[in-house]
Amino acid sequence: MAHDGQDRIAFADDASELIAATGSALAPVDALVAAARVAVRATVAADGGKVDPALLDRHQAATHGLAWFATYAQSLRQMQSWAEKLHQSGAFGEVERLLHVIAFGEYLSQMSGGVPISQTEIVRPADMGLDEAEIAAFLTPQVRQLTRAGNTPANRARLVDLMVERQAEITVGRSGLDDELEMIREQFRRFSAEKVEPYAHEWHLKDQLIPMEVIDEMAELGVFGLTIPEQLGGFGLSKASMCVVSEELSRGYIGVGSLGTRSEIAAELILCGGTDAQKESWLPRIASGEILPTAVFTEPNTGSDLGSLRTRAVRDGEDWSISGNKTWITHASRTHVMTLLARTDPATDNYAGLSMFLAEKTPGTDDDPFPTPGMTGGEIEVLGYRGMKEYELAFDGFRVAGDNLLGGQEGRGFKQLMETFESARIQTAARAIGVAQSALDVSMRYAQDRKQFGQPLIAFPRVSDKLAMMATEIMIARQLTYYSAFEKDAGRRCDVEAGMAKLLAARVAWAAADMGVQIHGGNGFALEYPISRILCDARILNIFEGAAEIQAQVIARRILA
Repeated sequence: MAHDGQDRIAFADDASELIAATGSALAPVDALVAAARVAVRATVAADGGKVDPALLDRHQAATHGLAWFATYAQSLRQMQSWAEKLHQSGAFGEVERLLHVIAFGEYLSQMSGGVPISQTEIVRPADMGLDEAEIAAFLTPQVRQLTRAGNTPANRARLVDLMVERQAEITVGRSGLDDELEMIREQFRRFSAEKVEPYAHEWHLKDQLIPMEVIDEMAELGVFGLTIPEQLGGFGLSKASMCVVSEELSRGYIGVGSLGTRSEIAAELILCGGTDAQKESWLPRIASGEILPTAVFTEPNTGSDLGSLRTRAVRDGEDWSISGNKTWITHASRTHVMTLLARTDPATDNYAGLSMFLAEKTPGTDDDPFPTPGMTGGEIEVLGYRGMKEYELAFDGFRVAGDNLLGGQEGRGFKQLMETFESARIQTAARAIGVAQSALDVSMRYAQDRKQFGQPLIAFPRVSDKLAMMATEIMIARQLTYYSAFEKDAGRRCDVEAGMAKLLAARVAWAAADMGVQIHGGNGFALEYPISRILCDARILNIFEGAAEIQAQVIARRILA
């Protein structure tokens, strides 16, 4: 692909100069976010300086904008850490330098001009109450240089040239992870390429459950016990390893990547909130894949408002009797146990009266999906994310053994669930990265193979630009997600960081899939092409595990606290 090197940024070939320039941009970025926090806080704080929830809701453009600006700031900081680490090890090559400078050029430009928080919503500094002087202070000479010469057509074109040359590499640019984690990536990339990708589109088109043979092989590879401690039957590996595995499995098919999420959520609940006996009973069987779990939290008309749950659990002798309705329950039919949230204190109408149960059930069949007495269910037909299927469930006198109240105490269900949110959102961010990478994979192949006007599509700048931005934003989301996982592994609170990773990665996945359809043109709208499936799968990522709006609200609330 021809390009004029004259408009490439001068220090793109000088790693030290580039890293110094991007490093110098972090202080004005932090200052802009700090000024935005002050301005937004003045808008949403009531008398006495405490944030007013009603004002927080009323001024969502400003508060959610603050969450996104803070997410950009953290993303750039993690890209800087990634670049410095690679430079120190002598691995900051041309691909990495281009990804880095394009990332800074684009995100700094957006922070000064407007950050897209959806296709039609752009938050600008003025929307958060920042004045012209504060915006001018952000635009230092270093920031101006990067916004002017970072994300240029020539830099994007050169990046795509290198992507074509190095297609055998698993990721565009080095991940920055250690050799052990990269070995794990290679292992699961091979599995995904051989056992998942060739069949995923057929499973999607026929709306089939992922074959049990694939699940059995995943169990043999240790997917379901990856982060469970060794003494409880797992491998005792890090959350970062779970990110890599989820990323590569979801790159093959999000349904396969999400199978690990079911076990991750259940295991985290039991590890954090279970009794010793519950841990010893359940965790080895989850780790081995002997039992498959599912999460049963959401109810009709409640959505993200879990404090309004109405499903009731009442004592029936030594056991419990569950009655109520649940919806959007993933993989409900074939599983053996449900982590089920229900209200045990009828006098409450908030989080305090909720308890978590390990509700055992008999796996169903196609003919009889819910054979366990006391529960019935029906499938919810969906656009994508089909490999495990979604269900509505009804419970009427469904019995749960008394020993299966998680932790053996009532009223702790919401707290127990909250303890899993960090891991769940990190894992969802990793799945989103895998979906985005899948969109890039198929779009790169199509852009090279498809000829128009006597040349391949990839030769046209508007096509190659899309591929370059996919690769860049995937790396940004990847670094933010890995950082969140490292914080979790270190035992530090990371709910904000995990929320940021999920917020950004979900947007990146949708953008990559949407651009992939555009590159395919009319064929992208045809069901026979995998990009049509990837688009459907990507769309859910902005909704589950906390919709983008809820996620931004949570991040803003924590930043403003």
